[in-house]
Amino acid sequence: MLTLILGGARSGKSRYAQSLCDRSAQVVYIATARADEVDSDHEMRERVARHREDRPANWRTVEEPLDLPRAVREAPVEATLLIDCVTLWVSNLMSDHREQTTAAQEKLILSQVDDLILASRRRSEAAGEIIVVSNEVGGGLTPTNPVGRAFRDLQGFANQRLAQAADKVVFIVAGLPLPLK
Repeated sequence: MLTLILGGARSGKSRYAQSLCDRSAQVVYIATARADEVDSDHEMRERVARHREDRPANWRTVEEPLDLPRAVREAPVEATLLIDCVTLWVSNLMSDHREQTTAAQEKLILSQVDDLILASRRRSEAAGEIIVVSNEVGGGLTPTNPVGRAFRDLQGFANQRLAQAADKVVFIVAGLPLPLK
């Protein structure tokens, strides 16, 4: 089963996603933050530390900022996977391919999203549960620069594809889950 948890910043989406893992005997948490680069950013370092503290000690953590499809394929089938979050993943991919045109970035990143969906479907067929966290970024102001607009658009397209493929979609607002699918 693929479950997509959407919400804005500080909406409670990660906490809610973690609560869905409470009954799982084995959880693999796939973190997409670039832990090797957070030292230069105090606020991001604190966010990563807070997320680590919030996770149960018996969960296995895999840090994978770029190749989520591979991380899904390589995880133990019997484990519940919690991917947090697609938003950082898309941002990481954009950053790594910033020399490409917006159209080329979009093609490459949406291909990666499709690969993630395929890996998730194959895993679900083998009885593995996957919970994916992503930000809903399109509800605010239109970004004033091309990179911001490209990111917003790509994130929206990624969310649409994941939502369409998901068995269950939940939108979190002020810590409250609103089932969408």
